[in-house]
Amino acid sequence: MAHLRCEFFSETLALSTSMTVLLPQPTAGQIGMAGATGDDPPPVLYLLHGLSDDDTIWLRRTSIERYAAPLGLAVVMPQVHRSFYADEAYGGRFWTFLSDELPALVQRFFRVSTQREDTYVAGLSMGGYGAFRWALSQPERFAAAASLSGALAFGSVGRDYSDPDPADPQLMTRISGGAALAGTAADLAQLVADADPSSLPALQSWCGTEDFLLGHNTDFEQVCVNAGVPLDVHLEPGEHEWGFWDTHIQDVLAWMWSMRTAEAEPA
Repeated sequence: MAHLRCEFFSETLALSTSMTVLLPQPTAGQIGMAGATGDDPPPVLYLLHGLSDDDTIWLRRTSIERYAAPLGLAVVMPQVHRSFYADEAYGGRFWTFLSDELPALVQRFFRVSTQREDTYVAGLSMGGYGAFRWALSQPERFAAAASLSGALAFGSVGRDYSDPDPADPQLMTRISGGAALAGTAADLAQLVADADPSSLPALQSWCGTEDFLLGHNTDFEQVCVNAGVPLDVHLEPGEHEWGFWDTHIQDVLAWMWSMRTAEAEPA
């Protein structure tokens, strides 16, 4: 695969930022690495980082390049800092950047598919929340969305992150200006309640049974059950750490590709 660190200017954020991108490349002579691509623009996975990370982290801590290469899958990993993928009250418009500007820039810079059936989103922790917010807000864009150890109850009633983070005590003030997020477009529970289940992409969640965000995941599962929204849930032994995410991003990719295979099979 081709690996690019793309530095560019964001009009939405009014600053220079970056994304890490993997692009499919057919390879015959590369030892220990399969490569696949076709004549058509490749499918694309938007892969989102967590609260303390950046756009390079998936490539540094997992073997995502090795997992994506034989699928002929492009992977786009944007940088959003500690924003919770929100249009911050005191800061950048990261939600608008992610949901509107980024896909347009990806299309301008790279040759990837724009078809819904070829477009996916996934993320870990804060990025799991971001992936589901994007998929629930723009269901027409994605075939499937997955969360790994997601902060899925961020902003919901009873889990509003009101306790200051010692490392970032102004986190919620910066994001919401101190206003409650429950019941807004930033609340996954509200997005699920407002959704037409038949219009949504396939949803899958993974979380470790020893993960401190387990309650977020079980809360969200119940929200989906109550709303009749299908959610493929996997609770496995594990904590909030990269060994879990490296293992289960492979499961996420296999799940996404199983749907592609099923659609391609003759009736």
